[in-house]
Amino acid sequence: MDDDWLEEILDNYGQKYKIKRRIYKARSRFQEIEVVETLDWGVMLVLDGAVQTTEKDQFVYHEMLVHPALLLHPSPQRALIIGGGDGGILRHCLQHPLKEIYMVEIDEEVIRVCREYLPSVAGNAFEDPRAKVLIQDGFTFLQKNKEKFEVIIVDSTDPVGKAKRLFSRQFYQLVYDNLTEDGIIVTQSGSLFYQGKLLKSVYDRLSQLFPNIAILMAPVPTYPGVIWTMTLGSKIYDPYQLSPNEWLRRAQERGLSFRYWNPYFQFFLKDFPLLKRILKGGKPFVI
Repeated sequence: MDDDWLEEILDNYGQKYKIKRRIYKARSRFQEIEVVETLDWGVMLVLDGAVQTTEKDQFVYHEMLVHPALLLHPSPQRALIIGGGDGGILRHCLQHPLKEIYMVEIDEEVIRVCREYLPSVAGNAFEDPRAKVLIQDGFTFLQKNKEKFEVIIVDSTDPVGKAKRLFSRQFYQLVYDNLTEDGIIVTQSGSLFYQGKLLKSVYDRLSQLFPNIAILMAPVPTYPGVIWTMTLGSKIYDPYQLSPNEWLRRAQERGLSFRYWNPYFQFFLKDFPLLKRILKGGKPFVI
């Protein structure tokens, strides 16, 4: 057991985690699900060999994927989560005065496993009457849905298997069509340092639909390269036009509290040289 490690490989890069005990491992209809307890990060959810969330650092990712988008909209009523089976995104959405939150997760086993082995991530979110949890494919849901949402949050795995469609032009068009006239999308867009092509693809495709784009950053130690990105697209509201005081005022008005999020360190600056190189198709570091 002293030599028991979990290793995640992304292209030419890898991270290893010392395992205290292996808790659960099985294959669902869609993916391999594993739960381990690590020495430094507590209980960890792993899907198809990729770390999804941990007890100790999950709050950074969840806060950054939820609160900037919901706070940017002055009065969101309905939100939709695509993915997010661990329940963390749902829990943070429920902190806002939303009337209704739909969560569409393709793999029911992920929800069951997380509720059993990582209950602190979701808390009591699944019991909240405002939460409507649907077990189905998010792409198909958007094709058939007839109601509009102010905010859509895409908490997907990397673009492999079924999740590939959640990064396609067709998917983003469906998202656009399912948003209100002042709607907002935010989606995870990969590692800044190791998934530059993915980030550029998401940015380019959303830019074709949404006039206001911002790339968020979140330091998640258990994700490859640590600095993770989320890309936000808005039909009307420009996140760069809100002052830090206005972000804080909205958060205080809604009675929100945070462990990580703050308005001074949420978006990459538009002229950040490293990011500009990536969005032009280059590598982040040039020798």
